[in-house]
This record gives sequence, structure tokens and C-alpha cells, in this order.
Amino acid sequence: MPRESELTAMLKFDRQGLLPVVIQDDGTEEVLMVAFVNEEALQRTRETGYTHFFSRSRNTIWHKGEQSGNVQEVRAIFVNCEENSLLIRVKQHGDAACHEGYRSCYFRRLLPDDTYQVVAERIFDPAVVYAKPPVIEVTDERRFPIAKKPIGPDALHKLEKTLLQLYGVYIFLRDHDLSEESNTSRLLQEHSQGYLISRLADEVQELADVQSGDHHHSGRQADTVLEGSQVGYWLFLLAAGASVPYNDFAPHLAVIDGYNAQYNEAKVIELREECLHLVAENEPLLVAQGLNLGFRFIGWACAEAGVNPLEPAEYDLGQMRRKGLV
Repeated sequence: MPRESELTAMLKFDRQGLLPVVIQDDGTEEVLMVAFVNEEALQRTRETGYTHFFSRSRNTIWHKGEQSGNVQEVRAIFVNCEENSLLIRVKQHGDAACHEGYRSCYFRRLLPDDTYQVVAERIFDPAVVYAKPPVIEVTDERRFPIAKKPIGPDALHKLEKTLLQLYGVYIFLRDHDLSEESNTSRLLQEHSQGYLISRLADEVQELADVQSGDHHHSGRQADTVLEGSQVGYWLFLLAAGASVPYNDFAPHLAVIDGYNAQYNEAKVIELREECLHLVAENEPLLVAQGLNLGFRFIGWACAEAGVNPLEPAEYDLGQMRRKGLV
């Protein structure tokens, strides 16, 4: 059997450093779930004998069953023919592998009329199992209070300066192949617009879910900053890949427009859908319009959460500094 270093060299992780994993019950052969691992999650799985995965939304490794107690004991690990996915057979401890409270994540059947039919019984109530104590959000001197605070010219200038500097980094990573040391540069070299749009769609949904309370980690404000920076990340990747000039989508103005707007629920949904539709176009002008809507969405989320609209951009710039790219 290959050593850990040899195995990870053989496996073909995707451009995000991830590998899809199918989890199958060793006794019943039932497919329980599909998740992702990076090298560290795979190493922990092999070392501990229990499944560990990588969460794309939280950007962290998690131990299956760490909250519910429904852990998965590894029986065997199989590699597919192209070495780009894994099948892990497990002994499922506890009756449910799905975080929705079902035995398997595949508890719905797709019907001919495109509706779902639930074909399994729910074993536990996720609202009870995953209940968390209420989060008391506090603001500090770096944050605006929950009430929306007007944005003055100085703050707008600082936001423009920050976003211009950020976009300059993305342009540099596009024009200089630093794929060996920068995953962002690798994404820009690959010109995979479809992949970038799919990731943008994921992050836009998560930013919306933070505002509705369906997605939470550290509290609404902190999560808004994190997810807002992620939305901006994928928007800037699309902008740089399509060579859209900064002034054509003016993200600083878009963020402030979204922050100051009074969007109802229908308008927010329209904003998201139109953004994703336009960035998929081949016409640069339409892409620029879609990018502008995406940054407006970030501004709206900041206003909803009482977050300074500069914070997501500063967070992203801080990440670039830590990587030595600024």
C-alpha cells in the first residue's frame, strides 16, 4: 500500500485541492452521502479510522458526526480508475448519516414531473440535534452599529482605493502564471468560466442564507464579512478572466448603491438571478452589468447585517497580504 505522501501524489485533486468522496454503508451497500476531502482531511480519515471531510462553505475540515454523534468508522477506501474520486465503505454509528435527519442523504426520488417524493422516514429532528445557543452579536469600534449608517465621501474613497488595489492583484495573477504558489492564479490560467460561475452561485446563496438565518458559523456580522468577501472573490475572478475594466463595473459604487437601496425580498432574488445570468454572457458589457449587480448584492447584505461595507473588501485584501501577494 502506498505511503501517505505517495498516495496524495497519485490522486488527482481538483483545482481547489479537493476530491469527491462517496460514502457507502459496508453492511447494506447503501449510498449514504457524498462529500469532499482535501489532503489533510484524507490523512485524518486514515489516521483516525473515522471520516473527516472538507467543508467548502466553512473552508475548514470537519469530523463527520462531531455534533450528532453519528460517526462513520472506516472499513475500506477505494480509488476510481481515473484516480479523481474515492469510495469509502463505513460502519455507520447511529441511525442517520444525513444532517437533515435521514438515514441517507438520498431520501428523495425525482419524479417525471420534476417534483420530489420523500421515500424515507426522518430519524431525528435536525433543529434539536444541531441546536445552538443564541448568538449575541456585539459591534465594536471597527464596525457600524446594526442601524444603517450613511457612507460619506471619505469612506467611499477608501472603499474605491481598496477595491482598486484588490482588482490589481487579480489582474497581476491573471497576467503572471503563479499557479504553483497561488490557487487564484491557477484558476485564472484555466479560463473555466462555468466553474467560476457555479462557485459564485454557491457563495451568493450562502450570503443570502446568512441574512435569512439559514447559514451561520460565528454570528451574522462575521459571517456576512466572510461570505461577502467570498462573493467578491469570485466576481473579481470573472471580471479579470473576461478582461472587464474596473470602471466598467465600478464595484465601489455598486457596493454603496446596494448598501443604500431598499430592496424587498423579490428584488433581492431578482438581483441574484440577474447577476448570475449576465456574468454567463459572452458580451463584456453584459458581464460588467452582472458584476455590478453582484457587488450591489454584497452591499445589500452588509446593510442587512449592520456591517461596514468596506469590511468584506478589507478581509479579502488581508488574505492577499497573508499570502504575500500585496
